[in-house]
Amino acid sequence: MTGSARVVDAHHHVWDLSVRDQDWITGPALAPIARSFALDELRPQARAAGVDATVLVQTVCVPEETPELLLLAATDPLVAGVVGWTDLTAPDVADALAALREGPGGEHLVGIRHQVQGEADPEWLLRPDVRRGLLAVAAAGLAYDLVITPEQLPAATRAAEALPDVRFVLDHLGKPPIASGPIRPWADRLRALAALPNTVAKLSGLPTEADWHTWTSADLRPYADTALETFGPQRLLFGSDWPVVTLAADYARIVRTARELTECLAPSEREAVFGGNAIAVYRM
Repeated sequence: MTGSARVVDAHHHVWDLSVRDQDWITGPALAPIARSFALDELRPQARAAGVDATVLVQTVCVPEETPELLLLAATDPLVAGVVGWTDLTAPDVADALAALREGPGGEHLVGIRHQVQGEADPEWLLRPDVRRGLLAVAAAGLAYDLVITPEQLPAATRAAEALPDVRFVLDHLGKPPIASGPIRPWADRLRALAALPNTVAKLSGLPTEADWHTWTSADLRPYADTALETFGPQRLLFGSDWPVVTLAADYARIVRTARELTECLAPSEREAVFGGNAIAVYRM
């Protein structure tokens, strides 16, 4: 990577437990992240790892969070973009998106996400009201982040095929079962999604799908290689998934591992994965 290329961490979070609970943080295994995390904690780690800018991603499906994240982006130069939340099924979803864009920091809104992984309906993305909401996201010029499980990949593929004007961004490669299962059928499902030109994927979140205490880059490599083969270096985005990833590694190790997993690429391809693609996909 050359010194002139802008390095972007395309996926991280912050939260303040004094403002609201993160109801997904439950049980003793997640106890290390059952505290508040702020940009002031991330900033020195990002700087030390050579990261110039970030994309801040929502964590809870409530309307109050996204304006807060946009205000952070407006006041902190580290954050270049925000992937927020709004109710895709609401009749006034287009108006809600417009209100976010017009509010403080609204120019930093680059995408929308919903916790589809928590939906009981495996075909939630195919519901007519959701499809209408996804079209509103595209009409607003925004991307749509997919946070889904491997079992939900087929429905995501059908949604992306039916909605070619929507830019779909797959978070964490669809959460492959690195610690517990075989690479297939996840790899086959990923290949089907990647065959669609309106899809990209984030090389993020893999260590927390592996054994948190014993993982190595060799454990992640088959999954990263599958993503490189299917999406190619022009459709992959590096993301840390900080602070969730601190369950398995510190920030420096995450960046170092991502660089190890992409060491086979040409310099221009690595620059795309580590910044150029995020800037293009999120139109930052």
